[in-house]
Amino acid sequence: MFDQILQLVKESMGNHPAIAGNIPPEQADEIHREVATHIANGLQNPPASPAPEGGILSQFENSLGSGNILTSAVSGGLVSSLASKFGLPPAITGAIAASLPGLMQKFMHKSEEPAAPTAAANA
Repeated sequence: MFDQILQLVKESMGNHPAIAGNIPPEQADEIHREVATHIANGLQNPPASPAPEGGILSQFENSLGSGNILTSAVSGGLVSSLASKFGLPPAITGAIAASLPGLMQKFMHKSEEPAAPTAAANA
């Protein structure tokens, strides 16, 4: 799971000009790993809240657009970590945090994909 998240983080941040252009190249890999770690930890250890039916993936998917506690907890911890560990300015940490819901949604869709290529190949 971590490797999938890391790959999506690299792709997403690389395609986001406000982020990619402002991350020092020598820190890019460490920053990608930090973002992926926060996402993975958030998915594995969600903050306590009433969970809808279907488990953590359903909970996360149902709350992406609502500014829910899971996304907020991941982005809050991540912003603090990026600022303290890498000295990134608020504009960059904010852009990274703003990209989290979309990034997490991509992960959700990608984690559901393994059955789709097989079905398409049999069609």
